[in-house]
Amino acid sequence: MFNITRIEFEKQTVTKMIGFYCRKLHHRGGVLCAECSALLEYSHMRLDKCVYQNGKPTCSKCTIHCYKPDMRHLIRAVMRYSQPRMLLRQPHLVILHAIEGLYHKKHRKKAMGNPTQSQK
Repeated sequence: MFNITRIEFEKQTVTKMIGFYCRKLHHRGGVLCAECSALLEYSHMRLDKCVYQNGKPTCSKCTIHCYKPDMRHLIRAVMRYSQPRMLLRQPHLVILHAIEGLYHKKHRKKAMGNPTQSQK
């Protein structure tokens, strides 16, 4: 569906979201603060270790919560802030994310059945 892998698409999306959040709330002029940089690095690391890889559903639909509680709290705040703004600034990412969500909703049992089978 994409010219890039699902994981790379998710990394691109989360990078944009954290950038919007940090730029507006931490006023760093385009440079991520230490907290947001750590969150970005952590989210990329978790995406790299995702057991579903390219069969990955959207995070809100995933049955595996791979973020530590403190990081999960922070990424939720980022998503709550960034999602409405993404529609105006990065509509292609929002549309593709929605399409992926619908696709995985339709194919949820197959995609979420057994993560170890998708790696074979």
